[in-house]
Amino acid sequence: MLPSGMGGIDAKKMEQMMRQMGIKSRKIEAKRVIIETEEGNYVVSQPEVVEIDMRGQKSLQITGEINFESGIKEEDIKLVMEQTGCSEEDAKKALREAKGDIAEAILLLKKEA
Repeated sequence: MLPSGMGGIDAKKMEQMMRQMGIKSRKIEAKRVIIETEEGNYVVSQPEVVEIDMRGQKSLQITGEINFESGIKEEDIKLVMEQTGCSEEDAKKALREAKGDIAEAILLLKKEA
């Protein structure tokens, strides 16, 4: 199964050429894809996922609607800012460092002051 939009190339011929080069692909039925990072999560809704196997080396091609979720709630940021008098950026940094634990973020910022 090849991704759509191959620019006028016959899909069957392309698939045959890929097989000759040792490249296999298959579509993976997915409802949602989440990529977790230190800063937050990339959430892909309505994804089209294709697994590509090139002689044992596997990779994924993912397309869809991509949204970024910081994982930190606005109300938590405001609370940390109110309790410590810090900037929004410092509050976000402390909350990321404390893995979302508000009390720990406040303590981290108070230690720095």
